[in-house]
Amino acid sequence: MKNTPLIRTQSGSALVYILIAIALLATLTVSFMDSSGQQTQSQNSTKIISELHNQISLIQSSIQECILVYPAEDSGLSSTEQKNSPYPINPADGYFTAQAATPGSAADNSVSGIRCPGNPGDADPSHALLFLGSSGKFLPPTPNLFGEWEYYNGVDGVYFFISTDKSDPYLETALDKLDDKFAECEADVIDATGGDVNISSDIIADAAVRKCLNGNRCFRLWMILTTGTGHGDSGSGC
Repeated sequence: MKNTPLIRTQSGSALVYILIAIALLATLTVSFMDSSGQQTQSQNSTKIISELHNQISLIQSSIQECILVYPAEDSGLSSTEQKNSPYPINPADGYFTAQAATPGSAADNSVSGIRCPGNPGDADPSHALLFLGSSGKFLPPTPNLFGEWEYYNGVDGVYFFISTDKSDPYLETALDKLDDKFAECEADVIDATGGDVNISSDIIADAAVRKCLNGNRCFRLWMILTTGTGHGDSGSGC
């Protein structure tokens, strides 16, 4: 009976050590999970940046090749249809639907529907598609969580852009880091999470100004910037 207090004391001490060990294990587990989560987000961000940057380079080089190889473009284009010669006009432009010789026309202004004016030449409206098997250029699928690349040729210049309506935290970081890879007025990130943002000052083909739609973030790459009205960085002097 005289040893009972000692046994109780030892049991109590052992319980304290066990509780401390459990607390330490829980802290390490949370720390590991946080570190793992941050690493995953960083990897996702890097992957998005790489995919978008590679696609931007492909689209840029394909358009530049078109205007270098066919500088005379389509002699049948009017100043209404062609705002920035000799760049491709908008895929959904009424010029195509009005020409019986055109083998179909795009339903929207997706980059995949861009046609190269001047190929096949003269006033032939059957402009060859920029991205087609016969051209040897294939436009890869856009990254997960993003829509299609869209093209614009109008009074504000020539650009193409992509958008996402997803709220994953690494997406905003990825777009900002991608923007840093370009000159100040060459690219911009448009935040439309609070409502539609007009990104052109004129009406093109679909009877509406171009918009970065409500709930989206858009990334835009300019090939020609003729006015500052269509640029998302208001006051930037672009």
